[in-house]
Amino acid sequence: MIKVYPDQESLSQAAAKLFVDGARRAAAAKGRFAVLLAGGETPRRTYEILARPPLVGTVPWGQVHLFWGDERYVPSGDPASNARMVGQALISHVPVPASQVHPIPYRSSPRESAVEYEDVLRSFFMNGLPRFDLVFLGLGENGHTASLFPGTSAVEERHRWVTEVYVAEQGTFRVTLTAPVINRAALVVFIVSGKGKSAILRETLEGNQAPRRIPARLIKPSSGELLWLVDREAARLLRNDTLVQGYVRQRPAPRQHGR
Repeated sequence: MIKVYPDQESLSQAAAKLFVDGARRAAAAKGRFAVLLAGGETPRRTYEILARPPLVGTVPWGQVHLFWGDERYVPSGDPASNARMVGQALISHVPVPASQVHPIPYRSSPRESAVEYEDVLRSFFMNGLPRFDLVFLGLGENGHTASLFPGTSAVEERHRWVTEVYVAEQGTFRVTLTAPVINRAALVVFIVSGKGKSAILRETLEGNQAPRRIPARLIKPSSGELLWLVDREAARLLRNDTLVQGYVRQRPAPRQHGR
C-alpha cells in the first residue's frame, strides 16, 4: 500500500502514529514491542515527534525494544552513527530502559560486529526466526535500503541474519540486517521524502530492474504488510495506476509552535 502526504511533516506524523499504535497493540498482546529503526535524515523528524508531547506519553516505553536495521562501522559517538542520531532525537528524551536499547556494536572488525549483533537477535528471539513488530526503512537515491547496496554481497545473503558489507562508492564498511530477516516482520514501512527520491521511487515501484540493482525491491514481507509512506514531492513521477490501490491523499499536518 502507498500513502501520499503533502509534505515531510505530515509524513513524519503518520510514521510516528504507526509506531505508537504498533507499540500499544504489541505491548497489550505479548508484553513487548520490537521495532527496527532506520538511520539517515528522513526518519529523524519521526523520532523527534515521538519524543515530545502529545505522543511521548502515549507509548508504553517500558515494553519497547529498539533495534537498528543497519549501522556505519564507526564508534557510537561518531557523528555518522545511526545510533547517535536516534539517541539525540529520541532515546535521550524518553523513559525506555537502557537494557532495551540494542544498537549494533562497534567491535574490532565489521564482521565481529555483525556476528555479535546476530547473537543479540538470536538471544532476543530465543533462537527462533526473528519477527519484528515494526520495521522502518529509508530509500537511497541508488535504490539501497538499510545497508543493502546495489551490487554488494549483502544483497545476495540468504543465510546470515546480519552481515558486514563494504560500500565501495563510499569507501566504508557497514553492518546490516539482511533481506530475509526484514521480510519476516509484521509491518515494514518505507519513509520516503523529497524530489530527489522521485526517480528511484518510480524505478523501485514501477521498474523492472533486478533486486541486485535496486535492493529495495528485495523487501517483500512473507507474512506481513508492506507500507510506503511518501510525500508529494517523492511521489510526483508515479503513475496513477501505481497509486490507485490503497492510495490515500492526506491532509497537511497542523503546524507546531516554533517550527
